[in-house]
Amino acid sequence: MFRPQTYYLIVSLIISGIVPFFAPLWKDASGTSFYFMMDIVYVALFGLSATLSLLSILSHAKRQQQFVMGRLNMILNLILLGLFVYRTLNASGETAISEKGVGMFLPIFSIVFLVLANKAIKKDEDLVKSVDRLR
Repeated sequence: MFRPQTYYLIVSLIISGIVPFFAPLWKDASGTSFYFMMDIVYVALFGLSATLSLLSILSHAKRQQQFVMGRLNMILNLILLGLFVYRTLNASGETAISEKGVGMFLPIFSIVFLVLANKAIKKDEDLVKSVDRLR
């Protein structure tokens, strides 16, 4: 029904657009969960990642554009992951973050599915080029 990259992009969309509402990023010393909605930077980055995944799904006819959006989305998720790592390492002297949450690892899962999607897009592109060569 769909091409494999569409499924990977849908999973990436779910990971960056829906799961962060339910998965806390971390817990502080008092045991309070910190969600992505509590910081505007995290809201913007998760929102951009979900938007890029959605736009990539909707541009299924333009494989090159899909590939570029996948790369941009990977870079965006790496930036988000870098911010999480910086926040944890910077706050290690304090007791600001006592326990990491599942939400902190969401960019890693998203990157994995984006890599799989880009691999499938590349495979499709190579197949189309080989068919064009035969004509």
